[in-house]
Amino acid sequence: MDLVAFREEVLAELEGDILPFWLSLKDPDGGYFGEVKSDGTISPDAPRGEILNARIIWSFSAAYAALGKDSYLSAAIHASDWFLSHLVDPVNGGVFWSASAYGKPLDTKKQLYSQAFAIYAFSELYKVTEDKAVLEVATGLFSIIENKFRDWANGGYIEALSEDFSPLEDMSLSAHDINADKTMNSHLHLMEAYANLYSVWPDPSLKEALIELIKLTCEKIISPSGHLYLYFSKDWAVLPGAISYGHDIETSWLLLECAMAVGDALLIDYVKPYCLALGAAGNEGLLPDGSMSYELFPDGEADSSRQWWVQAETVVGNLWLWKYHSDPEGLPRAISCWNWIKAHLLCHSERSEESSSTSILQGEWYWGTLADGETPDLANPKAGFWKCPYHNARMCLEALKIFIDP
Repeated sequence: MDLVAFREEVLAELEGDILPFWLSLKDPDGGYFGEVKSDGTISPDAPRGEILNARIIWSFSAAYAALGKDSYLSAAIHASDWFLSHLVDPVNGGVFWSASAYGKPLDTKKQLYSQAFAIYAFSELYKVTEDKAVLEVATGLFSIIENKFRDWANGGYIEALSEDFSPLEDMSLSAHDINADKTMNSHLHLMEAYANLYSVWPDPSLKEALIELIKLTCEKIISPSGHLYLYFSKDWAVLPGAISYGHDIETSWLLLECAMAVGDALLIDYVKPYCLALGAAGNEGLLPDGSMSYELFPDGEADSSRQWWVQAETVVGNLWLWKYHSDPEGLPRAISCWNWIKAHLLCHSERSEESSSTSILQGEWYWGTLADGETPDLANPKAGFWKCPYHNARMCLEALKIFIDP
């Protein structure tokens, strides 16, 4: 496949399948429905997660910035209005983890991860609206994180706090994660959020925090093998965890992107060897069909299910290895994984007679496949707390711009 064909295919996927699906998920009464099952059936009463809503805001804002379609900006604002009304804590500040379909707060804990994604979303929305109130949301969350979550004694940030920012006994991010004081995942996405905010608000204290996160990632979170440690105690002692190939390959490019956002050539040179090591470590999970395995457990057993987000990050990470590290095999690896995605994950928008109901949404990607690399994972949803238009929409946008950026 040549580069022109690759670019045309990802653009067609973004505008023909991914974004139309999420536009169809818009609730006319406000916000976006919280769940769509694997067969496309909307669950109108499902709870609405902060992560899903923040990623919708980011995705449509970024799509508008790249493609200029007014419907994308309207979609981002529609999501933002509901988010600000129902997921922002009006008493203590910060953002809740979830709300009901009707806007009542449900899980009111303050997860560092969710604060980060709110910053990521609203800083992206500010880029396309220049609405100072939107920027104030993002900068206000930065202040809360620095004052409430930052561990000035040990470095880094506490994983989660209660509604009023008091200590929380169970800080685990999801059922998949252990209860740890600090995690790779939250620090990774806080770094990403701070870099995005810095691009519109170059505050010195934000720059200091961003550089600290970049260096902490290199010095504490990346292991000597190049893989990421996942969990830590408060003093950064490493806790048991799997090898996450998807996070390895994702961090390999996000770390460099964040260093680039600072604009310091010495910092970029500093992170590049770490990025290369992460890319090589992540690509250890590549399978013969071009897809990426999910995880390798501490006992040596592999989880070879092929989750959608891991495949999307495999494409982007290898594109960055090709472009910014002169890895000649990066582009073929990216295209090979894209070809696997096309064959196994895409749910095209054509309607059949059996699925003509407006309550059945077409498009998007399956959650993944089972370990055989063929059978779709129908137990998990097409949209939900974790299934959002962030990884795959961003993959398409990165593939579009990487061939034109210097």
